[in-house]
Amino acid sequence: MEESEFKLGQRVHSTGDPRRIGTVTYVGLVQSYSGIWVGVDWDNGDGKHDGSINGVRYFHAKSQRSGSFARPHTLSSGISLLQALRLRYQGDSTQEEEDEMYVLSAGNKRVSIQLVGKDKVQDKLSRFEELTGASLSFLGVSSPGSPGDIGNVVPNLKELDLTGNLLSDWKDVGTICRELPNLQVLNLSYNLMVQDVVQLPQLESIRVLVLNDTDVNWAKVEILKQSLPAIEELHLMGNNISTIDPPSSLTVQGFDSLRLLNLEDNCIADWNEILKLSQLRSLEQLHLNKNNLNRVFYPDNDTIHELSSDCELHEENDEPFQNLRCLLLGANNLEDPAPIDALNSFPKLVDIRLSDNPIADPGRGGIPRFVLIARLAKVEVLNGSEVSNRERKESEIRYVRLVMSKLQGNLEDIQRLHPRFAELKEFHGIDDEKPSTGADGPQKMASGLLSITLKCVGASIGEKAPLTKKLPGATTVGKLKILCESFFKLKSVKLKLFLQEEGSPLPILLDDEMASLMDVGIGNGSTILVDEES
Repeated sequence: MEESEFKLGQRVHSTGDPRRIGTVTYVGLVQSYSGIWVGVDWDNGDGKHDGSINGVRYFHAKSQRSGSFARPHTLSSGISLLQALRLRYQGDSTQEEEDEMYVLSAGNKRVSIQLVGKDKVQDKLSRFEELTGASLSFLGVSSPGSPGDIGNVVPNLKELDLTGNLLSDWKDVGTICRELPNLQVLNLSYNLMVQDVVQLPQLESIRVLVLNDTDVNWAKVEILKQSLPAIEELHLMGNNISTIDPPSSLTVQGFDSLRLLNLEDNCIADWNEILKLSQLRSLEQLHLNKNNLNRVFYPDNDTIHELSSDCELHEENDEPFQNLRCLLLGANNLEDPAPIDALNSFPKLVDIRLSDNPIADPGRGGIPRFVLIARLAKVEVLNGSEVSNRERKESEIRYVRLVMSKLQGNLEDIQRLHPRFAELKEFHGIDDEKPSTGADGPQKMASGLLSITLKCVGASIGEKAPLTKKLPGATTVGKLKILCESFFKLKSVKLKLFLQEEGSPLPILLDDEMASLMDVGIGNGSTILVDEES
């Protein structure tokens, strides 16, 4: 490339390293240095300065060390899509390149590609007319190439992964899609789509569009929507989206076929922004992990009326989020039990993720899994683990007994703090168990025996067979530690105990020595892990 051909805003990568991508922010002379230099703001922040050198500012980098100057010959402006196809599927790959071959899933996870019968596969793929899926990630694709090239060479392409290339203009995306009428899945992740959405044709065959880390805001989504009449999945991870702004209504309209919307790893802090999605009738999955949400609620009747009043095709029986089955809320800032109870109001919600929130972390005073299951009446999958009928029954009974052991207040307070308590107590036929005032001592429930399995897992404790013991529910965690020393004949070993719950990926540390077994939710059949202090 001639030195003068680099333009401001152009996407480039380091020669020989198509994964090191940046944006041209300056072309010209640099004081005290000869020749032409290109200022680049690198996506990964791996530069040398902020755009100034020796006290002279040439450009403003996005961070203090993301900018650097490079000679034109050390930068590449990329290749066409057709060149990338030939490079990937007709060229000889090294063993190292084969080891590194993978595709990015819509959730930004690497999925390795294993080449089986390489020569046979290579021969088939070299006949481009048979190609239905192509992964061209991180190959430096910057343009569609000459008009007609793509459609003539790969006419049957249905899936195209262009992750991590140099595309930035929606006109080029439009050209690619126009020449591939059968294209259903398009992944543009890590292409900085900074240009306005213009000259985009009707993409009638696109079902899945992945725009993770593309700098796309909701205003662009609203424009894109007009060209995506059949879109079923839209992935928008990592775009710093904080607001959802429909242009002319209170709620997002259109997207009649959209089943999955992925807004993970963004900056949404207000649940009212999410309510703007409540009239998307086909929406079944909403991914909101890694945002800044601190509350969740289902709209009341007045809010429902307000939200639906401007819906173009509103019907009397329409409900907010009427078909939502899966809601992922992991790694937000949910601290209060109220959002947990509010999830029961979503009419079809059965798959919920709450992990990595304070409310779901018992180590930070949060709620253990069995309580979450009991409070969530319809949940079938919690934090990625299926809730069996047995686990639900046991969780609900443990929860009712836990509430009964801790609360002695009036019924109104109990109902306010534990909305499902009365319902579950009646459903499972659990009788009231009041404190005894006679010589028998503590209340019946606390003195009732619980069958508990104790397992040693400490490295220095040695191999010991698990023990099953019956202990009063009033036994404290501190007392149980002393009993474990006796049961397993342990001397001079400081113990820590964990509750292992079905379906929970990590055991729960029992660190309150004054809490009773009932207090921490231990019930019949529970398993306690006996470990040593590190």
